[in-house]
Amino acid sequence: MKNRILAGAVALVSSVTLGGCGYLPGSGESDRTVTVWLMKDSVSPGFLDKFTRAYEEENSSVQLEFKIQEWSGIGPKVLAALDGDEAPDVIEVGNTQVAQYAGSGGLRDLTLESMRDLGSEDWLPGLAQPGSIDGVQYGIPWYAANRVVIYNKDIFEQAGIDTPPKTRAEWITATEKLNSEGNQGIYLAGQNWYALAGFIWDEGGELADEDGGDWTGALHSKEALAGMAFYKELQGLGDGPSDSDEEKPPQNDVFAEGDVAQIISMPGSAALIEQKNPELKGKLGYFPIPGKTAKSPGSVFTGGSDLIVPMNADERGAGIAVVKALASERWQTELARSMSYVPNKLSLSHVIEGDEGTAAMAEGATEGRATPNSPQWARVEAENPIKPYMTAVLQGGDPEREARAASERITAMLAGS
Repeated sequence: MKNRILAGAVALVSSVTLGGCGYLPGSGESDRTVTVWLMKDSVSPGFLDKFTRAYEEENSSVQLEFKIQEWSGIGPKVLAALDGDEAPDVIEVGNTQVAQYAGSGGLRDLTLESMRDLGSEDWLPGLAQPGSIDGVQYGIPWYAANRVVIYNKDIFEQAGIDTPPKTRAEWITATEKLNSEGNQGIYLAGQNWYALAGFIWDEGGELADEDGGDWTGALHSKEALAGMAFYKELQGLGDGPSDSDEEKPPQNDVFAEGDVAQIISMPGSAALIEQKNPELKGKLGYFPIPGKTAKSPGSVFTGGSDLIVPMNADERGAGIAVVKALASERWQTELARSMSYVPNKLSLSHVIEGDEGTAAMAEGATEGRATPNSPQWARVEAENPIKPYMTAVLQGGDPEREARAASERITAMLAGS
């Protein structure tokens, strides 16, 4: 879900209040106006201006009207638009929100366009999969972001670690070595369920399973329990709290104190850390979350956005054309470089070479995954029984018993009860 996952990335962008008003660079007469809802801070004013001017020059009969939306409360607003008579022509949505909106019956089928014109076979799986419901592509991947390991190069050097770990076993060994001379090998809060999800996927497990349209919680599977066991081992190598997530206290603030070797976060968090402690500037490095073997990095939750077209939009055809432009190689390259995002295609990862943090993020994105593609998953995230389950295990509770209880709650939520 596109909530805190992108907070680090957008922190690098100067904020600007566009407050739901139309952002209309240029002027002049046009035959059609394409209205696009974008989420606050998803793109910079500079990118939006550049895209708008270029698009309107190349499509003289079209004028673009961008309306900036807040993430808070966006779900009901989008559903109301899909059900009403004044829907925008294009809407940016969180990648894991597509299933909820598709369930309303108000989205246009974009399968033909995605297969024919957009090179869907090369899309990042963590963006493409949640945009596809029952084989129908409703959401077109726009951009992605995922967590990496941010590390303190000085502490690694002091511990004699020259190369970032490539496997989980190497990661544990390195973290144990980093726990010396008053330093904390890793700071990992007990309820970082996005990180846990990656470990579960690495083991072959799932957060929930689907069978014939019915969803059931899967935290009690052998594979999911193995993921939780690794999380507990890693979390125990630091002093992170067992009963809160990475925001309580803010892990960036903890890392900025200078005695923590590693955190799992967005690459953009480094800028916030350096603002807190300028002495760390130039001393922070990045590597993908290690996998079980050195053949590939670990699985990660891919956050980001897809673009959808409402069925009742006035300018559906023109809206699809705008979506194609935003998802094209030209504008994906511009967006990735200007916003430090991962582009929507694996083949475009080269466009961010030279940016160490984004490059590490792009490498991790090759193993990106999304949360269960159920219209009810938003409710699971809102109430989130995964967090107290993690705390219970970290505080000595029986893993299988606690996992079964959490799975039962997830099953009930996904069933709408």
